[in-house]
Amino acid sequence: MEFDWSESDVEHRREVRAFLDAELPGDWEEISKHGPGSDTQSAFSKGFCAKLAEKGWLTQHWPREYGGCGAEPWRHSIIGEEMWAAGEPRGAQYMNVNWIGPAIMEFGSEEQKAQHLPRISAGQVLWCQGFSEPEAGSDLAALRTAARREGDEYVVNGTKIWTSYVQNAEFVILLVRTDPDSRRARGISVLLVPMDLPGIEVREIPSVVGERYFHEVFFSDLRVPVSALLGPENEGWAVVSYALQFERVGAARYARAALTLDRLAELARERGRLTDPIVIEKLGEARALCEAARVLTYRVIDLRAKGSPPTADTQIARVAGTRVDTAVGGLALEILGPEALEYGSFADANFRLAMTAGVAVGATEVQLDLIASRFLDLPREK
Repeated sequence: MEFDWSESDVEHRREVRAFLDAELPGDWEEISKHGPGSDTQSAFSKGFCAKLAEKGWLTQHWPREYGGCGAEPWRHSIIGEEMWAAGEPRGAQYMNVNWIGPAIMEFGSEEQKAQHLPRISAGQVLWCQGFSEPEAGSDLAALRTAARREGDEYVVNGTKIWTSYVQNAEFVILLVRTDPDSRRARGISVLLVPMDLPGIEVREIPSVVGERYFHEVFFSDLRVPVSALLGPENEGWAVVSYALQFERVGAARYARAALTLDRLAELARERGRLTDPIVIEKLGEARALCEAARVLTYRVIDLRAKGSPPTADTQIARVAGTRVDTAVGGLALEILGPEALEYGSFADANFRLAMTAGVAVGATEVQLDLIASRFLDLPREK
């Protein structure tokens, strides 16, 4: 595999960095510490993403007919790395670009494509995802939220939990069970639901992760038009599986972790800790993990660029990225001690973000199970 970037890609990265230097405000580091779900960062992201869209960068990897430039997935990976390294100023919109939009392209009706894709590619809309449930967690196939068909509407009842970005979202991509007699992955459907419909109640779940990061969402006799159905009824598992293959490598956490690691190494030097062989060993291990996560992610991007179907490489890259965040967070405690947990410090911001890495878009244990079954072909316990 050729690991060198082309001259045009290197120049594009320079342009993106220059754009970030020009557009991020002087207090951006403080804004980003509150997390991508905060009101402040959500408000900032809409203006910022609109500027990205004006330059043709927000969805440059999308087909031209949907507002993109038809660029290679590698170009989008450059955007992802630079955005995450800078604290992800796209906020919740990284989901729109990485997997919500592509899922609508693949499974949406012409009406749905016309309604949603132009706004996503213009950076004008915020979405959230309604997947996890109190009794199911990361086991999406165990969901209970029901959508009963009544004429041209679905009547939805149920609860979603740990939902991020809800308070500013205009739409939720909602996973529901449309066949009451079905089990596990069968009988599931996906709905594109406006958040301002009657029957939706949102409650914030206070957490140490960040401001307005987690929420519980209740659906009580929510009436959703059948036209909101994404893909065939009862076949939503194919939609979710397709979308999550994009999402699980959509967040370049390794880029942010690598910068945090550089700062930790410098602090270790200033404090005379680089003479400690244990610290040196852990710094080396963390750097190796960053590089492993990057290369494994590139493997997935390479498959996508060649038009290959998703493989378990996606899960492997996801687990590697999770371990990077955990390793760097632990190393911060090793070097800085209690100071690493001081609210507002760069180490604390990284540590709190790392707390979500092992559960977001499927717990690490779920990813390992998928690797065992799909990659290693191990038998399932009966």
